[in-house]
Amino acid sequence: MIDNNPFMNSADEKPIPSSPRESFGLRAIWIVSTLTLVVFLILLSTGHIRLSQSGTSIVTSLVYTAFIALPSIVFLTGISIRMTTRFPRLIVLIQAGVLVCTATVGTFAGAVVVSLSGLSGPGGYGQEVRGTLPFSVVISLIFGLSISTFETMRYKLQAASLELRTRQVEQERANKLLVQARLSSLESRIHPHFLFNTLNSIAALIPSDPARAEDTVGKLASLLRFSLNANHGGLVPLVQELKIVRNYLEIEHTRFAKRLRYEIDVPDSLNDVKVPPLALQSLVENSVKHVVAQSPQGATITVTGQLIANQVILTVFDTGPGFTLDAITPEHGLGNLIARLGLLYGQAGQLGVSREGDRTSVRMSFPAEAIE
Repeated sequence: MIDNNPFMNSADEKPIPSSPRESFGLRAIWIVSTLTLVVFLILLSTGHIRLSQSGTSIVTSLVYTAFIALPSIVFLTGISIRMTTRFPRLIVLIQAGVLVCTATVGTFAGAVVVSLSGLSGPGGYGQEVRGTLPFSVVISLIFGLSISTFETMRYKLQAASLELRTRQVEQERANKLLVQARLSSLESRIHPHFLFNTLNSIAALIPSDPARAEDTVGKLASLLRFSLNANHGGLVPLVQELKIVRNYLEIEHTRFAKRLRYEIDVPDSLNDVKVPPLALQSLVENSVKHVVAQSPQGATITVTGQLIANQVILTVFDTGPGFTLDAITPEHGLGNLIARLGLLYGQAGQLGVSREGDRTSVRMSFPAEAIE
């Protein structure tokens, strides 16, 4: 198979192979054309076909083209591929030498066919060669070197474009891996914090109510199982997140008793929405830790959910004094959550704090579409 690869001029470049379909198509064109010309010449030499002067010139040109052009393409391509990396500064001279050789040999061979077919002029074979050879060499050099230069530039451009696309894909893959690594790091900081708080609640129950402590251990096992599965799965349905929130509130209720009052009011239509694992739980935990635990009277926590303009809005209300996000550090649970929302949703993931009457609301919003 003839390889129509580009001509290289650096040791780091590799030839880009032509499509097998393209190579076969070129060979088929040359084979059919050559066979057609052979049959035509046979009929011409036997007297079955007579040509005018212009027709004779056309057929003679086709004969020389067949004997010069095809060898030039084959040898020029092969020599260019092999020699460009070895002699990058001499490649033009090498290509010119190849073209002169193929033009000379092709002219002698074509002149034989033209003479045998009766197409040559009065001077016979010698006159045919002398008259055709200079013209063949000049035309071969002009067209051969022009096409070689064009093909070299075209394939170098294709190679550069391919390398650029490859680097872009590698950069996107590296960015994705970086985001996943950062997200995993953030999630890993959630689980120990959550675990320690829960263990403290269980420890407070053991002396006074072992049965409830045992039940709480079962809830903790469920939470840990969810935590491990969520770490592998990425996002989770909101219905699972709400179950974890209820379990967490029940665990904390065993610790704070009547001081912790809660209500969850999220429509079932949002059950299948994908959310970051333990995101809503982090908002609830923040209220428990900084409001319920800090107030002798406790507090009421309300969880709501809405879908507005394709944005899911999850809000946690409490009866605490309120706070601002400016005071939140990256190590804080909410700071962790802000970073996670940014990694997952960019500017579309937001966390906001406001006062509504005598309550503080912490609102988390993000697009309703699932993340692939």
